[in-house]
Amino acid sequence: MSNPRDVAVIVGSLRKGSFNRLMANALSALAPASLKLEIVELRELSMYDQDLDEKPPQPWVAFRDRIRRADALLFLTPEYNRSVPGMLKNAIDIGSRPYGKSAWNGKPGAVMSVTVGGQGAFGANHHLRQSLMYLNIPTMPQPEAYIGNAASLFDATGALSDEKMRETASRFIQAFAVWVEIHAKKS
Repeated sequence: MSNPRDVAVIVGSLRKGSFNRLMANALSALAPASLKLEIVELRELSMYDQDLDEKPPQPWVAFRDRIRRADALLFLTPEYNRSVPGMLKNAIDIGSRPYGKSAWNGKPGAVMSVTVGGQGAFGANHHLRQSLMYLNIPTMPQPEAYIGNAASLFDATGALSDEKMRETASRFIQAFAVWVEIHAKKS
């Protein structure tokens, strides 16, 4: 494909060595040529404050512009207290405002949750899906991706070393590529 779809990857963990970031990198390596994945950093985003909407901070403007340019969205999240990390929720809020000008609107998306625990961050995955539905992000329903025991999936260099998980991740990103082609706005 001459013009791959631009996928903004939103990683809910700020830690550089997070398992969600490692999985995002693995998905990028496994992605078909029809997708170009790029992690969109959240670290510079201050907490959302509606009072700043008239003159938003530059990191908000850059974040919103980046999301608007994207053809599709891929969210990877750990689970904090049965929900998403605060920084991820903050990014969602910043991208959705001001009211009526959401950068997220209509972009196809998918969710993968990755955690060291055994339940695969099921709670965070579903909390995130609830927000995405409200934001009019058509979110891929299948295959669902709740990845547990993440500490055993990567080698010392951060590469995805578990062959079964590599196959699962490959099926996920291939299904997402089809989802994006069905739901992305034609440019």
